[in-house]
Amino acid sequence: MSKSLHILVVEDSESDFLLLLAELRRKGYEPVHLRVETAVQMQVALQKSDWDVVISDYVLPQFSAPDALTLLQESKQDIPFIVVSGVFGEEAAVHMMKAGADDYITKGNLSRLAPAIERELEAGRTRRAKARAEAAMQHLAAIVESSEDAIYSKNLDSVIVSWNPAAERIFGYRAEEVIGRSIAVLFPFNHWDELLDTMSTIRRGELVGFKETYRKCKDGRIIPVSMTISPIKNADGTVIGASTILRDITEKKQAEEERLKLIEELTESLGRVKALSGLLPICASCKRIRDEQDSWQAVETYVSQRSDATFSHALCPDCSKNYLNVLNQVSPPGKRNGHAE
Repeated sequence: MSKSLHILVVEDSESDFLLLLAELRRKGYEPVHLRVETAVQMQVALQKSDWDVVISDYVLPQFSAPDALTLLQESKQDIPFIVVSGVFGEEAAVHMMKAGADDYITKGNLSRLAPAIERELEAGRTRRAKARAEAAMQHLAAIVESSEDAIYSKNLDSVIVSWNPAAERIFGYRAEEVIGRSIAVLFPFNHWDELLDTMSTIRRGELVGFKETYRKCKDGRIIPVSMTISPIKNADGTVIGASTILRDITEKKQAEEERLKLIEELTESLGRVKALSGLLPICASCKRIRDEQDSWQAVETYVSQRSDATFSHALCPDCSKNYLNVLNQVSPPGKRNGHAE
C-alpha cells in the first residue's frame, strides 16, 4: 500500500521534478506535491498547507536553496529540508549542512532520497516527542513548585530526592538541608513502623493511598497531616522510589476539637436545663424549694446550682409601691429621721 507523503519542491525543471516523483513512487510513496520557483510562492505554500518535507534544488534563476532554507527557518516550522541538486560540490554541501539542511543529494543519486526522507521524518517525530515531554515536565515542575501542598520524593533506600517550597514551609527544612537525608527524619519515634510498612508497599509497586497520620517538623513539633504516597517507576516499569503529596491539617484538627468541645458544652447545658424540668415543690409561705435531699433552699440558690443563671435583685413596680406605702405608714413624710420636714 502506498504511503502518503506531502512534499513541497523548490524546482524550476519540470523534468527533474517528475523524475523525483517517480523515484518516490518506486519506493512506495504516493506524493501529494506542489512545485514552487520563487520565494513568494514558497512563502504562500508554507502558510496554506502542512508539509512533511521540503526538497530544494540548489540553484534556480530567481531563487536558491540557501534562500529557501532561510525562508523555512523563519517560518519556525519543524520540516526536514533536503537539497537535491545537479550541482555536485563538497563546498556547497558543507555550506548547506552547516546552515541547517538535513541532507544534500545529487540528482544522479536519487536512490538516496527515500531513505533520507524516512530518516528525517523519524528524527522529526523524535524531536517533537521530546519537545512534548520537556513541555510536560516543565508544566509539571511549575505545578509542583507552586503547590500549597508539600510534594517530595524518595528513592527505595528511603533517601529524600526532591523537596518543593511548600515542604520547606510546612516542615521548616530547606531543600539543601534535607535532600540526601533519610525520610525517617520526618517520622515521630512512635511512627517508624509506618515507614517500614510504607516502603514495603512501594517496593511492591502499590499505591499507599490517602491516609491521615503525624509527621515531625525541624523544630520538633508533631503535626497532623493527610497524605497520598505513590510509587515512581522508570521507563521500563521498574519501581525506583515514591512520591508524597502531603497537607498540614493542624487547623482542621483544631476546628474538629473545638466543634466537639462545643457539642459537649451544649449537651451539658441542656442536661442542666432538663434538671429544672418537672414538678418543683415550693413552699407556699416562704417560697423556698425542696431539693432532692429534702432540704429547703432559696429559689436563687436552687436555680444557680442547676443552671448558668445569675441573679440580680431589684423591686418590681408593684412591690416598690407597696414598700413606699408601708414606709409612709411607719414614718410619715414630715417626721422621717426624727424631725419635721
